[in-house]
Amino acid sequence: MFHDLSQWMLEWADSPYAVWVLFFISVAESSFFPIPPDILLIALVLSNPDQGIWLAMVTTAGSVIGGVIGYFIGLWGGRPILQRFVAEKTIGKVQRQFDRYGGWAVGVAGFTPIPYKVFTIASGAFSFKLPVFVLASLAGRGGRFFIVAGSIQLFGTQMIELVERYFNIGSFVLIVVIVGSLVLLRVLRKPGSV
Repeated sequence: MFHDLSQWMLEWADSPYAVWVLFFISVAESSFFPIPPDILLIALVLSNPDQGIWLAMVTTAGSVIGGVIGYFIGLWGGRPILQRFVAEKTIGKVQRQFDRYGGWAVGVAGFTPIPYKVFTIASGAFSFKLPVFVLASLAGRGGRFFIVAGSIQLFGTQMIELVERYFNIGSFVLIVVIVGSLVLLRVLRKPGSV
């Protein structure tokens, strides 16, 4: 199924409506669609290298708008669904952690292969601050799509091979660095620490 959806997306790369399709796929992926827009973004940047920055902007805008839709899905329906399957005490614990680290979680999920839509819906379900959600989404999604488009624009197909080979491990290293930095800051803030 994923292969067929990917092929369907690539067929749109030659269409005069390709930028609109990229935008709508970006919106849909952030709230319910299973295939990331990176596939179409890469194809479009390869065929129009001088449009890389514009295409990254379109993808980021669509993705953040889709994230806000996911946020409102979670706000209006996420909490009741959680309450059906999870104890209120557990929901409260998760919400406190989300309130504390939610911006980081949204930003990291937006940048990495972690399903971003899960965090968009969770943000709404836990009534996370919408402005912080939008800023974290812009940073995470924008960082991802501008790096993908910019690197493809500069290095072409060689970069695709590198991204395919090292994206997951690179994302994992980034998460470890961010989490490690947060832990280090927390340790350094404790009274009596160095």
